[in-house]
Amino acid sequence: MLEANIASVVPNDEGKEKFKKSEHVAFYRRQIQGPNRLYRTLLDSIVLSDNGAQFELLETDTQTKLQLILSPCKNDSIRILIDELQPINYRYRVKDVISEEPQSERVRVEDQTKASVTLSWSNGHYQARVWCFPFHIEILCEYEVIAMFNPKNKLWFETLQETKMMTSVAMEEDSNSLWKETFRQFVDHKTNGPSSIGADLRLNGSSHVYGLPEHADKLQLRDTSGGEPYRLYNLDVYAYNLNDTLGLYGSVPFVLAHSSNRTLGAFWMNASETFVNVHYSSPDKDDSTPPAKRRRTQPHTDLHWLSESGVIDCRILLGPEPKQVFTQYAQLTGFQSLPPLFSLGYHQCRWNYDDEADVKAVDAGFDFHKIPYDVIWLDIEHTDGKRYFTWDPVHFPKPTELQRHLQNKNRKLVVISDPHIKLDPDWLLFREARDSGHFVKDREGQIFKGSCWSGESCYLDFTNPATRAWYSRCFSLNNYKGSTSSLFIWNDMNEPSVFDGPEQTMPKDSVHFGGWEHRDLHNMYGFYQQMATAEGLVTRSGGKHRPFVLSRSFFAGSQRFGAIWTGDNVATWGYLKISIPMVLSLSVAGIAFCGADVGGFVQDPEPELLVRWYQAGALQPFFRGHSAKETKRREPWLFGEDITAAIRITIQQRYQLLQYWYTLFYWAHKMGQPPLRPLWVEFPREEETFTVDNEYMIGGALLACPITDPGVDQVQVLLPGSGEIWYDIQSLKMHRGGGSVRLPVTMETVPVFQRGGTIICRALGNGSCSADFQKLPLSLTVALNTQEFAEGDLYIDDGYSFRHQHMKAFCLRRFKMDSGLISSRAWSEEGSFDSDTVIQSIIVMGLKRKPSTVLVRASGHEERTTFEFDQSCVLTLNNLNLRVVTDWDIQIGPH
Repeated sequence: MLEANIASVVPNDEGKEKFKKSEHVAFYRRQIQGPNRLYRTLLDSIVLSDNGAQFELLETDTQTKLQLILSPCKNDSIRILIDELQPINYRYRVKDVISEEPQSERVRVEDQTKASVTLSWSNGHYQARVWCFPFHIEILCEYEVIAMFNPKNKLWFETLQETKMMTSVAMEEDSNSLWKETFRQFVDHKTNGPSSIGADLRLNGSSHVYGLPEHADKLQLRDTSGGEPYRLYNLDVYAYNLNDTLGLYGSVPFVLAHSSNRTLGAFWMNASETFVNVHYSSPDKDDSTPPAKRRRTQPHTDLHWLSESGVIDCRILLGPEPKQVFTQYAQLTGFQSLPPLFSLGYHQCRWNYDDEADVKAVDAGFDFHKIPYDVIWLDIEHTDGKRYFTWDPVHFPKPTELQRHLQNKNRKLVVISDPHIKLDPDWLLFREARDSGHFVKDREGQIFKGSCWSGESCYLDFTNPATRAWYSRCFSLNNYKGSTSSLFIWNDMNEPSVFDGPEQTMPKDSVHFGGWEHRDLHNMYGFYQQMATAEGLVTRSGGKHRPFVLSRSFFAGSQRFGAIWTGDNVATWGYLKISIPMVLSLSVAGIAFCGADVGGFVQDPEPELLVRWYQAGALQPFFRGHSAKETKRREPWLFGEDITAAIRITIQQRYQLLQYWYTLFYWAHKMGQPPLRPLWVEFPREEETFTVDNEYMIGGALLACPITDPGVDQVQVLLPGSGEIWYDIQSLKMHRGGGSVRLPVTMETVPVFQRGGTIICRALGNGSCSADFQKLPLSLTVALNTQEFAEGDLYIDDGYSFRHQHMKAFCLRRFKMDSGLISSRAWSEEGSFDSDTVIQSIIVMGLKRKPSTVLVRASGHEERTTFEFDQSCVLTLNNLNLRVVTDWDIQIGPH
C-alpha cells in the first residue's frame, strides 16, 4: 500500500481510482468467465518447411480456423505463432523488437498417431509433441516434458469482424462491451470489435518465476490466485503503491522460471494491454498412504496470458542455465547497448534548477566538497514555455556557454524532451510536425489533442518511421539551437501521459501510422521515442559517438537504446527497499541499465535515509539523485559534514569501481549478461537463494546487501555456496559460504563481499568525474578460493565512440592467479587499443602462508619486488607500474 497520502503534481488529479482493476476490463472478464474454447489440431494439415511446421486449428463450436506455426530455432528457443487462417483484416504484429530473427531448424516427424504428432530437429535433444484434441503442445528435453502450451485449454482468439454501425438498441445489447467500452467518463470505440487473445503456458519443474517488469513488487512473482493479475499497460503512476501488481511505466512480457535443475524463459510478444495470472502448483500427496510410499508430483507453474489484440507470438527459451536464457533472450530482442563511460558515473538532477547561475553553483559545490559527478540535469522549466528543443530566454539565455563551462570540466548536461508538443501554431516545430502528418490522430481522423505539461498538446506518432526520422533530425546542432555535442537527452511522460485521458494516457481508439489503433501498440510508444532519440544523437555525431538517453517508458528491446529508471518514487524506507527487487526484475528481463531515483522523487528524506539511498544507488547500474520541485534542496552538502562525508565516500567508491562496472556492461553488450543479478543466477542449485531479493550479485564477483531499514547497527547477510569463500571488502576478513553472517555496520558502511575465485579492478586515487578516474592507475584485488585460484577481466576503450565496434579499438584483458602465478593476457586476438593505464598495486586475499619471494616478469625483464604480508593472510604488492595492455607475470614464490 501507499505509505502516505501524497498530493499529485498532476493538475486536477483524481488519484489512484483513475486506474483500472482487472474487473473493469471487458476482454479480461470475457476470457476469465469463459467458457473455455476447445480447439482440435487438424493433424493432416501439417506442412513442413524451412521455418518449422504449420498446422490448422479448428474451434469445435464455431468452426473457426486458426493457423499454427511451430518454429524451433538454432539458439535453443521455440516460437509458437497463432493467427487467423483467413482474417478479414491484418492483425497487428509487433515490429522492431526482434533485432534479428534466429535461424529456424528444419523439423522432422519423429512419430505420428491419430492422437498426436511428435516433431524433432537437429540431434533430437529437444522435441515438440502436438496433440490433436484438445489441442495442446508439449516441449520435451530428453523425452521429459519441460513445458506445455495450452494444457488448461485457455487458448482464446477473438476473430476480427466487419465494422459495425451501432444502433442505440445494439449498444444496449452490447453487455460484454464487444464494440464499445466505458470506464468512468471515457468511451472506447472498437472499430474491429472484440479482438482479444489468450493462452496458458505450463513450465514444469519450477515453483519460482521472475520478470514481468514493471511492478512495485517482490522479485519472485506472486501467485495471483484470488487476487489481481499482473498488468502490463504503461501508465504514468505518481507515487505508486508498493507491493502491487498494477502496471507502471514500462512493460516487458518476459518471464524466467527457475529450479535447481533448469531455467526456462517465456516471451509473449504483444504490445497491447496484457494481463498475466501466475499459479504455483503444490506437489500432490496421497495422505492415505504411508509416507515412505507417497509419490510427489513434479512442481510446475501455470502462466495465463491475456492480451487485448494482436496475434499469439510466444517464444519459449530452453536454457537450460540462467545465463544461457539471458543470451537467448538478448539474441531475440537485442543486446544492451554499450553506454558511454560518463553515464555510469553519478548524475545530479532536480525539477528544476532555477537558472544558469544555479547550475554553475551546484557544479562548483561538487568541486568544493570534493564529490565526483559527471552529469547535471534540467527538467521542463529550462524550456521556453514548455516547448521542447527551446531554452527559457530569461533563465537560460546562454545554454551553449553553460554546456561549454561543464564540458571544460569533462562534464555533461542532460535536458528533458517529452513526446507531447505544445499546440502553438506560431511555433515552427509544431507547424512542421502538423503539416508533415507527424501527430497521432483521433478516431475521427483529426489530430489528437490532450493535456500535459505544455497545456493543450499534440502527440508525435513515433510508430511512423518518417516521424522518427524527423524527430531524430530535431537533435542536430543546426536544428536544436543552443545545443552542443555534450548535451544528452531524457525522455519522460512517454507512456504516453495524457492528463485528461483515460487512466491518464492516450485513448485506445486513437489512430497511428498504418491505420493501427493505439490499443494495438500502446506499450511500445515510449520504446519508439527512445529509439528515435538515440538515433538522433548518433546522427548528430555523424555516427561516431555513443548516445545517452534515459526513458521512463520502455518495452522489450529498449535495452538497445539506453537507460530507464523506476519513476516517481517517494522518500520513505519502503520505496528504498522495493527499489532492489524492482531493478533486479528489470535486469533479468533484459533492461540492464536501470536504477531508482536516489533519495526519492517525492517528499523530503531524513538524512539517514538519504545516506542509505546513496549507498544503495551506488550499487545499481544507473545512479542518479532526483527530486521534485516541491521538495527541499538536497545537494549532498546540505545536511552537515557527517552526512556529506558519508555521501562523498559512497560516490568515490562508485567511481573507484567504474572500470569494473564498464567491464560488466561490455559483457551485457556482448553476451546479454546483466550486471545486476539475483543470487540464484550465480548459485542456480541453491534453493535458499531463490526468494532472496534484498541482496544480489554485481557481476560474478561482488555480493551487495544495501541497508534499507532505519537505525540499523548490524545486518545479517546470506553468503551462498558451501564451498565458497567470501571476503568483506572493507575489513578483508574471510568468511565461509553456505550460511548467514551477522555484521556490525555504521552510517558509512554497507555490506559488500568479494567472492573467492575472482579478481576485480579499482582505480587508485580520486578525481572530479569519470574522465579523471579513467586516467588513474589501477589496483587488482585477488580473492583466492579454496584451491588458491582466481580470475577476472578488464575491458577498456575510449569510453565514448563506436571505434570499439567499427575498428575493434578496445582492450580486453584476462587476469588469473593459479599455483602462485598471477598473469595478464589478452582475452582473445580480437581488439587492439593503446592505453597508458597501469596496474599500480595488487592485493591478494586468502594466501595460506607468507611467500619467500615475489618475481615480476614484464617486457622481457625479471626482477624481485618487495611485498607486505599481514596476519590476515593478505599479500600486498605496490609500485608495480605494469601496463594493462601488455602481458606480464608475477610469480609468488614458495611458502
